[in-house]
Amino acid sequence: MLDRKFIRARPDEVRRGIRDKGEDLDLDAFLKVDERRRALLAETDELKHRKNVLSEEIGKLKKDGKDATSQLEEVRLLSADMEGLEEELAETEKELDDIQARIPNIPHPSVPVGHDPSANVEIRRSASFPEFDFKPLPHWQIGESLGLFDFERAPKISGSGFPLLRGVGAKLERALIRFMLDVHTESHGFSEVWTPLLIRRECLFGTGQLPKLEEDMYLCEKDDVFLNPTAEVPITNIHREEILKQAALPIKLVGYCPSFRREAGSYGKETRGIFRVHQFDKVELVEFVTPESSYDELESLLICAEKILQLLELPYRVVMLCTGDLSFAASMCYDLEVWAPAEKRWLEVSSCSNFESFQARRMGIRYRVEGTRKLEYVHTLNGSGVALPRTLIGILENFQTRKGSVRIPEVLVPYMNGLKEIS
Repeated sequence: MLDRKFIRARPDEVRRGIRDKGEDLDLDAFLKVDERRRALLAETDELKHRKNVLSEEIGKLKKDGKDATSQLEEVRLLSADMEGLEEELAETEKELDDIQARIPNIPHPSVPVGHDPSANVEIRRSASFPEFDFKPLPHWQIGESLGLFDFERAPKISGSGFPLLRGVGAKLERALIRFMLDVHTESHGFSEVWTPLLIRRECLFGTGQLPKLEEDMYLCEKDDVFLNPTAEVPITNIHREEILKQAALPIKLVGYCPSFRREAGSYGKETRGIFRVHQFDKVELVEFVTPESSYDELESLLICAEKILQLLELPYRVVMLCTGDLSFAASMCYDLEVWAPAEKRWLEVSSCSNFESFQARRMGIRYRVEGTRKLEYVHTLNGSGVALPRTLIGILENFQTRKGSVRIPEVLVPYMNGLKEIS
């Protein structure tokens, strides 16, 4: 969340950020409540000061054996007034917190301004794309013909929109997860974590999913916990309410997390196959860094995620999201998209984002500046490294052959016990 002092000092910049992100929020309401809160604080302090003065007078009068009745009556009246002010202050503070929690993070000045994905900017793309001498099949046909997916039985377990992989399909999913974890831990310097999948409400507030996105998540009402909606949430909250050492930064964590989303607006061709599902696997990268290094670290994080697609030999592109396509909490975001030749469209497999201090402020994650007593909020970054099942879609569609088989990317062959082709 944004700092109140920053909002108060630079309201025009905050208004512009709200507008450019396409959020519907009246900043004047925040400023008005904030002004009322500061007036109440000033009035409360004034009464406290008067009460302290009177207390000294009463003590002196009593010591001298003099009457302090009028002073005692004034203290009683002041106490009643202060009680009323403190109640009003608490209500005002809650109102201010509610509005502040709905103010989005401000886009970085370099982010292109736009209201929808059409304003996103392609940064680069891979050099080669597959060429077919036959009409490529969509992933759902390939998966069914090779026995990788079971679309008929999956709904019996959880309903529609939940994947069931079988045989080599399940093995390929597992191979991809192991491969990505190995690359990020052995080559990119990330430390592996394994996190809980049930998430407390305050953790989701910390990363910015709440209060805005509650309807998109699965809630276990009895315990008021949510199924993990995206892997950044449990990993980023590992250091919630902690003071870190500057010498320990950057902290780089990677974890495999099943994730769950309702996808209430899904329809049409997006519900076919495993393109848009309610349960999906992710290997997530999360970093805690100093403010001055965060944008350099974002570029590094993007390269780490990009390396996975390069090793898998998948055609991809890097896109910088415009302001209107940024998430509520992000200041800047790059998407990695894999080309699906049968469907002739790009599939997002990773979003690499810098949240600056927005999440850290909500979660209370700070670090002590070396050689001082000063505390600063860390900057948080995350990016999928990368997400499934769209990566799986990319492999099936890009590595399919005329005879209906699918070649295994060379880098995955050791993870598939030497299997080079699914047929």
